[in-house]
Amino acid sequence: MTLRSKLLLAQLPLALSLLLVGLVSRRTVASLDHNSQDILKDNYLSVLAAQRMRDAVDTVGRVAISHSLGVESDSAAEIKEARRIFDRELSFQEGNITEVGEKDATARAHATWTQFQGVFDRLMESLPSKAAEIYLRELQPTLVVLEKSTAEIVTLNQDAMLRKSDRARKSAERMSAAMLAATLAAFVLGFIASLYITNRLTRPLSVLAQAVRRLGQGDLAARARLPGTDEVAQVAGEFNTMAERLAEYRSSSLGELLQAQQSSQAAIDSLPDPVLVLQLSGVLLNANAAAASLFGVDIDASGEACFARVPSEVRTMIGKMREHVASGKGAYVPSGLEEAIPIPVREGIQYFLARTNPVLGEQGQVVGFTLLFQDVTRLRRFDELKTDLVATVAHEFRTPLTSLRMAIHLCIEGSAGALSPKQADLLYAARDDCERLQGIVDDILDLSRIQSGKIELHRRTVSAASLLEQAVDDHRQLARERSIELRVSPMTIDRPVLADPDRIRLVLTNLLTNALRYTPQGGSVEVRAAPETEAVRIEVSDTGPGIPREYIPRLFERFFRVPGTQEGGAGLGLFICKEIVEAHGGRMGVESDPGQGAIFWFTLPAAPSSVETASS
Repeated sequence: MTLRSKLLLAQLPLALSLLLVGLVSRRTVASLDHNSQDILKDNYLSVLAAQRMRDAVDTVGRVAISHSLGVESDSAAEIKEARRIFDRELSFQEGNITEVGEKDATARAHATWTQFQGVFDRLMESLPSKAAEIYLRELQPTLVVLEKSTAEIVTLNQDAMLRKSDRARKSAERMSAAMLAATLAAFVLGFIASLYITNRLTRPLSVLAQAVRRLGQGDLAARARLPGTDEVAQVAGEFNTMAERLAEYRSSSLGELLQAQQSSQAAIDSLPDPVLVLQLSGVLLNANAAAASLFGVDIDASGEACFARVPSEVRTMIGKMREHVASGKGAYVPSGLEEAIPIPVREGIQYFLARTNPVLGEQGQVVGFTLLFQDVTRLRRFDELKTDLVATVAHEFRTPLTSLRMAIHLCIEGSAGALSPKQADLLYAARDDCERLQGIVDDILDLSRIQSGKIELHRRTVSAASLLEQAVDDHRQLARERSIELRVSPMTIDRPVLADPDRIRLVLTNLLTNALRYTPQGGSVEVRAAPETEAVRIEVSDTGPGIPREYIPRLFERFFRVPGTQEGGAGLGLFICKEIVEAHGGRMGVESDPGQGAIFWFTLPAAPSSVETASS
């Protein structure tokens, strides 16, 4: 017999008990319903019919009295309706005779009603003086007999209702007692039978649970020996097979597993950089010796206690990497040394780059992640030395470069004598190269200030429209020389911004110079601004060749230039622009498709007064 059949058999006593209780309940309800229907059908309706007949007789008698007293009234419709009601209820009563004596009373009421109508008709046809005599001599006695007949019908049926109600009450008490006894008996019998069968069914499960418990405690010799072929016996057989295979696996592979674990632990311990292995929930699974010595990770502790002595910068980075991996973005690799974070260690402040890789489960889902902190302190210092060196060289270039520019300018003006056309061409080319070199030197110096944190902003409230107009005015001559239309889109709302005008003018100059440089003759460059929530978005769009999508993510990196471009500086302009905008608390980006031009945009915070005005 299958386990399902046994379970159904265990429920059979309760089902039979419920069926027995249902049958008794059905019989009880049917009996009570029958008694109540008897009272309603046999007696209560007759009482109502008799009362309506008496009301109709009273109505006709009242009209007769009024006529006898000489009071004329339009009562024909009322008399007709009263007669119709009496005839209808009398007809119903003649068909609903159920009690002894009720038939005779109904017959007397019928005969008296017939006599009453004849006398009433004669009374209504007589004069008031004659009508009063007819009423007192004939109609009044008839009314008395008619009322007695209807009253007798009411009395007979009311007495019967009392008897039947008492009988129904006693029957309900008997049925209630019988139903209670049947319910208790069915419950006791069903409970005992179900308990017995359930115990028989759960005994094999107890044996199986005890074997599972022993196996969980490490006893691989535990077995569940169950007879039969039902589902529980089959599960026990599968359990025994699993226990045998686990025993074989432990005897054959435990040493190899331990050796592999020790080898992997030795491998990560040999790394000089801190390594952490964590669950997706943030629980520490493993850490190497460098993480314990540098960050104070307690490998032997559990839960949050592992990170009790860990610097807050490390805990923040763990949370950031966990969110990155949990969102399904895969591994995280830093883009450069600028992402290095300073972390206080025993030797002082060191800089680390964090990189992470997800750990996947059997089904390919992310179950954890590894976090490697690469020590880039030396590289960071080398980068600072390189930046300082470049800045020093650029600063030393400024004085001779200024003298060179001045000498070339004087020669072009003819201060040193007349020039031949070929000499003039060479000096013009030299002047352009000097200007380009001056721009590179300025960019390098700005870069050194930004990286050293020495950039100063003198922010004040300034009109966004005035910034755009001034920047465009400075480039109109260049646009005319290149036959390019340069325009400012009118603003719907001129919202003041909080910015350093000189720095933002440098940003706009860089963007406009690039746009004019890469826009062909006959094209157009447009500058526009639009208000945003608590900010103003400024855009510079052109109709140039656009930027390939694979290069867009690197446009704002230092020293990056799109391959294939012939003109331009050292690739620092956009990087400096972004740093200046972010120093203002804004954002910067680009939108471009090949052949569709480019839109460079950045945001500036709105002045506080303008924010309040806009909100009001």
